[in-house]
Amino acid sequence: MGVTGPIRVVVAKPGLDGHDRGAKVIARALRDAGMEVIYTGLHQTPEQIVDTAIQEDADAIGLSVLSGAHNTLFAKVIDLLRDREAEDIMVFGGGIIPEEDIPPLKAKGVAEIFTPGATTTAIVEWVRTHVRQSAQA
Repeated sequence: MGVTGPIRVVVAKPGLDGHDRGAKVIARALRDAGMEVIYTGLHQTPEQIVDTAIQEDADAIGLSVLSGAHNTLFAKVIDLLRDREAEDIMVFGGGIIPEEDIPPLKAKGVAEIFTPGATTTAIVEWVRTHVRQSAQA
């Protein structure tokens, strides 16, 4: 039996990065598109993010990283989801991520990376198309 209702997305700022404007813009765009969004705030550990996603029955986690720690932080979230048998929660993200880092992140299990210049429309459409497709209206 498929899950119904709006797509649920946890938007998170892992690590010590203190800039969250982009994460808030994405959270609002997803919410305005009819999704349920849980924004965790600044300075979240990967453990806190995964705990929140599981507790909130999220379909996806959107990570925003500007600090340069994307390889470590994204990998830790993916590993924790695997350890907690929650691989069905899709991980996507964005921020200042060099092009050469994107293929290894995707190989690790990150579904998509959005770099500067990605529009909120493109991100919303990607989430609608790829996250829990049965939930789309």
